[in-house]
Amino acid sequence: MTQKIDLTQTHDVLGAYHGCNFNLIRHKYTDQATQCAFDVLDEKIVTGYLIKLAAFRHLRDLQRSENNDFSYHYDIDEVNRILKFASIAPNVDTGEPTKLMDWQKFIFGMLFGWRDDLNKKRFTRVVLSVARGQGKTYLMAIYMTYSFLIESMGLSNQDFLVTAENYDQTGKLYGYIADMIRKIVKEQPVFAELAKEDGLVIHDHSGITMRKFNNNLRPLSFNAGKYDSYHFTTAVFDEIGNISSREGTKKIVSGQVKVPNHQYIEISTSYPDPSVPFHDEQKMIQQAMEQDFSRDADRTLGLIWAQDSLDETFKEETWAKSNPLLYLKEQREVLLEGLRDKRDSDMLAGTIDDFQNKNLNLWLQEATNSYLKLADIERAKKKFDNIYGRPVYIGFDYSMFSDNTAIAFVFPYEDENGNPRWHIKQHSFIPFEKAGSIQAKEKQDGIEYRELAKKGYCTITSHPQGLINEDQVYSWILNYVYSNDLNVMFFGYDAWGATTAILQMENNTEWPLQTIRQRTSELKDPTKFLQKGLIESTITRDDDKIMEKALLNAEIIEDKIGIQVDKAKATLKIDVVDAIIDAFYQAMYHFEDFGIANDKSKQVELMTEEKVKEWFESEESGLLGSGEEDDY
Repeated sequence: MTQKIDLTQTHDVLGAYHGCNFNLIRHKYTDQATQCAFDVLDEKIVTGYLIKLAAFRHLRDLQRSENNDFSYHYDIDEVNRILKFASIAPNVDTGEPTKLMDWQKFIFGMLFGWRDDLNKKRFTRVVLSVARGQGKTYLMAIYMTYSFLIESMGLSNQDFLVTAENYDQTGKLYGYIADMIRKIVKEQPVFAELAKEDGLVIHDHSGITMRKFNNNLRPLSFNAGKYDSYHFTTAVFDEIGNISSREGTKKIVSGQVKVPNHQYIEISTSYPDPSVPFHDEQKMIQQAMEQDFSRDADRTLGLIWAQDSLDETFKEETWAKSNPLLYLKEQREVLLEGLRDKRDSDMLAGTIDDFQNKNLNLWLQEATNSYLKLADIERAKKKFDNIYGRPVYIGFDYSMFSDNTAIAFVFPYEDENGNPRWHIKQHSFIPFEKAGSIQAKEKQDGIEYRELAKKGYCTITSHPQGLINEDQVYSWILNYVYSNDLNVMFFGYDAWGATTAILQMENNTEWPLQTIRQRTSELKDPTKFLQKGLIESTITRDDDKIMEKALLNAEIIEDKIGIQVDKAKATLKIDVVDAIIDAFYQAMYHFEDFGIANDKSKQVELMTEEKVKEWFESEESGLLGSGEEDDY
């Protein structure tokens, strides 16, 4: 295990697999879940990149556990127990148990097989995603029924949770579990006796109780927000991909801290808005799996069945990547025909993105007039901290009503090959007067401003009524520029933003300030330049959630003159994009002969008094010390 495998750049998981010797693992671990992992990597079945990563991680962890340099082990007996239980768990639609497929056995193997030093479940946090209609409700009903009936044996005062955004969604999974337990108790004598002894009571809507031990399975909705007082042993959050706030998850997880053998599962398909926490968590666990050498996410499990590309919309031979039920022979043709019909009807209706979103489990922007694609925005992320002494172009978008005030900084630079590049940073000031509180503002915008403020991406306004404090904005900008010794080449702002902060800058700095009218004739060129640069990877950006969400929210409006960005509704923030475009009004010309940076007549104007003095003295010194004489 001396190999340091990092797939974050190459993404060559199959190459890494074939470069390792798994003979010992293949011989020793013959359980069905591990066999599925080998089948994935031996390409006996069609799977996407993220499932290949999960299979590779499992095999590498088995190697680590054999070398005694790993805190976890794989218990085949635990895997066999859950699979044995699943073999008697009835599908409530048919009344009979459904034989599990290999991919479903792989899920149960990962959930129950991996254990820590105390033989408790290794994975305390699970991200599980698969396309619509793949039987995840049945699978989670088996999981929760087993946890409630079997894993709670000998324990008292245990709480179990099933939840979703609203009660209708919560009730669907809960109803499945309640019906499954009823059928098991009715048809299996050993469970009938156990239910009687434990005082099992099943309520239609309010939960399931073991009176003797005070163990309770509770159906609670996210909208009700009543997680605080519970300490859940096992929790399942269904369709979490539509939740923009982390508040519910925080309450669930914080309540589990002192509960032994706890596990929290988030399950969902993809949704139109890729800026939600569920998508962030998928990206996080992808990176953790790619960094095979790292132990940072050893207690988080990611199992994501999804297509690898939008191009696969028309490659039905790949659809098993997101629809693993296609490997069920008796259902394959019916499911395949249904997927074809959905794709074709969505194409005719101009809503193909719904098919890609829900049936191929791909994150994308739903709006056809989106300014940028998710992939272009994500690809642009780059660490860029060496800004001291650099030239910078600044854009300023002042807050109106509930909007944020945004400052954008564009840093021109050259890559290792001398090619022109631009990097974007931003800082936002967050008002909350209209929302009523910063907590309400976070929920409204779907952005965790308080957490991002700790990382330096924003400042919560200091105004007692939650309005923008212009003195605070002005002081922050000056401090940022002067503490980093930035050479301000240009400061562009909306003509409507002639605020006190702008007046202070005009009076107290020598920066070249310019108003930019927010109309297509003025904005079309920098708007197109920013879009093209992010698509072509000539523009990079910080890994900043405020900027990311603004870029995702931006939509295109077009007239006879050109394009401009706008937003679909007031709560979708694009203030940062407006500020960036203002900065690019001149930043896009930085490397051109006619740009500000190369205009000799402007160079002295851009200097401070100190810089002018330094330049003059150095020039004078150079002339006096040259030893040359003028010949008249």
